[in-house]
Amino acid sequence: MLQGSRFKWGLWFCGLFCTVLFFAVGLVATSYAAHPLITDDTGTQGKGKFQLEVNGEYNYDKETEEGATTKETGGQTATTLSYGIVDSADLVLGIPYQWRRVKEDGAVVSNEDGFSDMTLELKWRFYEKNGLSLALKPGVIMPTGDEERGLGAGRIGYSAFFIADKETDPWAFHLNIGYKRNENKVDERSDIWHASVAAVLALTKEFKAVANIGIERTSDEGSNTDPAFILGGLIYSVTENFDIDFGVKCGLTATETDLLLLAGTAFRF
Repeated sequence: MLQGSRFKWGLWFCGLFCTVLFFAVGLVATSYAAHPLITDDTGTQGKGKFQLEVNGEYNYDKETEEGATTKETGGQTATTLSYGIVDSADLVLGIPYQWRRVKEDGAVVSNEDGFSDMTLELKWRFYEKNGLSLALKPGVIMPTGDEERGLGAGRIGYSAFFIADKETDPWAFHLNIGYKRNENKVDERSDIWHASVAAVLALTKEFKAVANIGIERTSDEGSNTDPAFILGGLIYSVTENFDIDFGVKCGLTATETDLLLLAGTAFRF
């Protein structure tokens, strides 16, 4: 019954994705690309316009506890489609595919891959004046991943973020404060908060340097150490409507993944 329900979820949202992508062809869009930043910005695509992002990451984490060493490697490919409902609001669909391999003292104890939980969000910029802009981003987390294989939560969740931007050429600063209701069947903490800040420096017309730092409530019920990170990277605008980016994210606490290598592309059409 569970597998059939998950299959129906996947079919419905894959159909939605393909339909929206079909109608997107031939349209022109505005430039906004946040990856590799974790912190979002208030930028939207404009009414009737689209952005398609394809981002990837590779992660490595090592922990030693009571003489046992655990190494985890893995990654994610995330496809994100944004559609401008009106000039100040976007509908954002996220489709992640994950893989992870866990070794304990050299022996493989887990090796899984597959689609994870999809997200559907609405970003609404409600204020913009003198370089300051504010936005809200509520969202729904859909249980399309298999929680028994560590690829999903198993229940519908939701999230809400407050986003603030301040632009003063050549700098831009972003602030995110958010909450996620992590409904799940895998014994994780349900109430997750997030806080992060980012800075973007326009080096040239094509190149931007980015930096990011943040912290989030750990989902591990048995831990009181919250994962914190620091990140740096570059965004290169190949053309007005095509960006590529690279970044490195490092863990500042034991509960954060030690190292992530990030790369992505953004197409606007």
